Amino acid sequence: MTRAKRLAYDLNGRWHEVALWIFMAGIVAHMAEHAVQAAQIYALGNAIPDSRGIAGQWFPWLARSEALHYFYAIYTLTGLVLLLPAFQGQARFWWSAALLIQFWHHLEHVLLLFQRVTGDFFFGEPVPTSIVQLVVPRVELHLAYNTLVFVPMVIALVFHFYPPAGDRPMPSCGCARRAGWRSHVTAQST
Repeated sequence: MTRAKRLAYDLNGRWHEVALWIFMAGIVAHMAEHAVQAAQIYALGNAIPDSRGIAGQWFPWLARSEALHYFYAIYTLTGLVLLLPAFQGQARFWWSAALLIQFWHHLEHVLLLFQRVTGDFFFGEPVPTSIVQLVVPRVELHLAYNTLVFVPMVIALVFHFYPPAGDRPMPSCGCARRAGWRSHVTAQST
């Protein structure tokens, strides 16, 4: 087995739970940034340019960095793809829903990054603008996108850790907590 195949097998087997927690830590941190930014605007009444989330308060360029936003979009997309194989049944449905939404969100960030790099702003706008941003303001749009990805991920995790009757977890993945699955998975992997 090649190293890449072995890594993929391990990420969806013995390291799946650890990989999920590490991946989700990044997701939760990013969601916190968006929640704080929304609170700065709507609860504190700050102007949008002054509402830069948590890290953006100390490093203002972070909030304006299209490359950083793209990195997060690709981080999320990559994590969703790499960790998908261990999801089964209802968990796989919800994880795949998050993946599809994130794929679109990623395309919007590709469009924004391209505009920032080339300096050629689309749609006659004075700043990089995504397609849906023509209808929904950027702050609200990206909070909505990240929420639309986050919610199905959380639902998928619940179904993954506590699979409903009839959903059989991957034999190589030991994440399932429901009675009977842990012993079944342990017996299969030894």
